[in-house]
Amino acid sequence: MNPPTPVFDGGPDAGLFSPVRAGTAVEEAVSETAWLQCMLDAEAALARAQAALGTVPSSAADAITRAARAERFDPRALALQARESANPVVALVKALTDAVAADDPHAAEYVHRGSTSQDVLDTGLMMMCRRALDLILGDLDRTAGALASLAGRHRGTVMAGRTLALHAVPTTFGLKAAGWRRLVLDAAARVGAARDALPASLGGAAGTLAGYLEFAGPDENGTTSGQYPDKLVDAFATETGLARPALPWHALRTPVADTAAALAFTTGALGKLAADVQVLVRTEIAEVAEPAVAGRGGSSAMPHKRNPVLSTLIRSAALQVPLLTAGLTQCLVTEDERPAGVWHAEWLLLREALRLAGGAAVTAAELAEGLTPDPARMRRNLDLTGSQVVTERLAARLAPRIGRTRAKDLLAGASLTADREGLPLLAVLSTLPEVTAHHSAEELERLLDPTAYVGAAPALAAHALTTTPTGPTATAAAASSKGSVPPPVRTAPHSTTCAV
Repeated sequence: MNPPTPVFDGGPDAGLFSPVRAGTAVEEAVSETAWLQCMLDAEAALARAQAALGTVPSSAADAITRAARAERFDPRALALQARESANPVVALVKALTDAVAADDPHAAEYVHRGSTSQDVLDTGLMMMCRRALDLILGDLDRTAGALASLAGRHRGTVMAGRTLALHAVPTTFGLKAAGWRRLVLDAAARVGAARDALPASLGGAAGTLAGYLEFAGPDENGTTSGQYPDKLVDAFATETGLARPALPWHALRTPVADTAAALAFTTGALGKLAADVQVLVRTEIAEVAEPAVAGRGGSSAMPHKRNPVLSTLIRSAALQVPLLTAGLTQCLVTEDERPAGVWHAEWLLLREALRLAGGAAVTAAELAEGLTPDPARMRRNLDLTGSQVVTERLAARLAPRIGRTRAKDLLAGASLTADREGLPLLAVLSTLPEVTAHHSAEELERLLDPTAYVGAAPALAAHALTTTPTGPTATAAAASSKGSVPPPVRTAPHSTTCAV
């Protein structure tokens, strides 16, 4: 008997193979329904902006706003119709016009008045991005706050610093956590800057605003006022809560590229945290533990395992987003006043980058808030090399007496002997005249104490928590370090799904 043929119903992406973003707030914020609502909000905002300038009746703008609700439309039907126009806006405008006509036939002629598909889709995209970036910023703020707490509590907790996977010199867990936090603040600064610059899109068919001007009609002198374009762009930006664009940007894709860059940096920064945690939770290291949640981290085959799920999810996003954002950066290479295929290629790349970065950010917040260091295990691991972790210190003390090269060679040989014969380094050094001639046994024991050789690590960690960041992204980073993320530069006066 043949197995039944699978039936694929074309249903929504459930996130089965992208668990890092499944069920997160950002996933919902950039869903097809949310994006549809944002495009409808853009249509309604345009009508209100035109009404504010007297070129559309206020009653028509009200009717359009009432009809512009995503639940009234079938996304799947719009998607299928989009195959005939290469974008969903053409079908959406027709459906919205029909919905408005059912309520107010006179208002229907003012839907999408003078506009073009790209203005609506790009504006909706920017409104959706703003909502998603706000959520990401909130989670980055949570992560930075939790890491600040770890850095403060453990600024003097000594652990082995590792370079090229091996013990190097001692450091402190507080300094490591302060470094993680610094990257998170840098990410927040970039995300905040990208969010605050998200512009409305208003250009008309070829970026000249000609359709908007023509539908506005002539003024009392028989010509359309030269101030009308500026007033319309200002009014539209105000209605959408987005920044005012300097120029129509149909083929000038800076906002998308900047958002992509911020998302790539963010997942990279969070990926560094995840990669470090994955090293530190290894069974043979066990210096930190992810937050314990019943049922999390189980293996399908090995009952004893509790896998580092949170850091794994974050790292998966960190490896994917840069690839997506490389594609988005490539979309800067456009032709003419509107590109064929390039603009279209951005949509899913950007949405998936937002979903993955949002998933990584909320997961990082949970990881940072529940991460549990084990200072005792850090101390035991520090002793694994029998004080070899501080040979740099002893070399510096011997160099003025026997020369830097000789000191380095002597200590390298002593470390090799200690490893080969299974002896403490102190025992080997105590037999070397070039060492004992300059240091007593008590001095050697003190110099070989790894907890006494952390340099400025505690002070660096403390300094990182008290100083104000400097540089071009300092404002957003400083705001995040104080426990709050700067608000959007504008908020829309009309409450909609996408206006936050």
